[in-house]
Amino acid sequence: MTDGGNGSTTNGRLQGLYSQCGQSPWLDNLRRGWITGGELDAWVEQGIRGLTSNPSIFQKAIESSPDYDEQFGDLVCGGTSVDDAYWQLVTSDIRGALGALEGVHETSGGADGFVSVEVDPSLAHDETATTKAARELHETIARPNLMVKIPGTLEGLGAIRQMIAEGRSINVTLIFSVARYEQVAEAYLSGLEDRVASGVADLSGVASVASFFVSRTDTEVDRRLDAVGTPSALGLRGRTAVAQAQAAYGRFGEIFSGPRWERLAALGAQVQRPLWASTSTKNPAYPDTLYVDELIGPHTVNTMPDDTLAAFCDHGKLRRTVDADQSAASYVLDAVQEHGIDLDGVADTLEAQGVAAFTKSFDELLVSLQTKADSLA
Repeated sequence: MTDGGNGSTTNGRLQGLYSQCGQSPWLDNLRRGWITGGELDAWVEQGIRGLTSNPSIFQKAIESSPDYDEQFGDLVCGGTSVDDAYWQLVTSDIRGALGALEGVHETSGGADGFVSVEVDPSLAHDETATTKAARELHETIARPNLMVKIPGTLEGLGAIRQMIAEGRSINVTLIFSVARYEQVAEAYLSGLEDRVASGVADLSGVASVASFFVSRTDTEVDRRLDAVGTPSALGLRGRTAVAQAQAAYGRFGEIFSGPRWERLAALGAQVQRPLWASTSTKNPAYPDTLYVDELIGPHTVNTMPDDTLAAFCDHGKLRRTVDADQSAASYVLDAVQEHGIDLDGVADTLEAQGVAAFTKSFDELLVSLQTKADSLA
């Protein structure tokens, strides 16, 4: 299938994100049938260079498919608790995905090919417990292309720094503001410096991404702009999320340059790439590839659910856009705030909602598994 004008195949468009634009396309979904049925291998062949998961993804996968029933039954009938059985289901899928992306990790020199799994989201405001959970996941799965996801809450910052200092690759999730992004980048840099101070001279084995959530920002800001209701406010709908991500990319370029960064880079350190998350379009009035087309650029990742990936393969626009007009991004953010929209307040709201949504998915799945376990007793 051609792209309808670019002269490339659908495979070429996805691969072109990396080869032409320096952006790594990752898949934001996972289910066991994709591993056993070969779909994940097919995505990798088309150009997928990593994969992310979260509690909501696993809730949907496990509750909607019989693929997990045999393993779950064997575990609980053998005396494994429901909570431990859940984590064994998850780690089985993660290991399968890690195997599918192992070749990408090797050929990229450890820059890509990662699979992300999230700590228990109920720990998001407990630094000590998050640190312990992240360390245990890394030690249990023990694969070089594993990234453990830690929420980018204020309490998560110390856990992020500690994990990086220990040489563990981390995906920082649920970032909703440029200010919090800057704090996350600082935690990464400080963790690398702690690692050097402990006597480690080679930083090349540590990787991290900063997952900046996009579409949810437009959903919340648009709701507030609708409440303002003026023509100028309504004209700003659907523009904040892209502008804010573009502003974060501008800060990325500034943070990962200069003497401080150069000292770490000389020891093999990798930049902490911005990762665009929540990239499916929530408002059907907006283009279905909006949060891909407008955020393409080097040293970035875009993690897309399969529907968004398919849409981009079909009609996405392959060009560098993330820093094409920084002044326009600044104008949008200023204009939104001039209409009384508190973007820091938006970020606080979305962070709380994100933690709550993932915790709800996690808890509901455990209840569902407990019901299933009771039926096996």
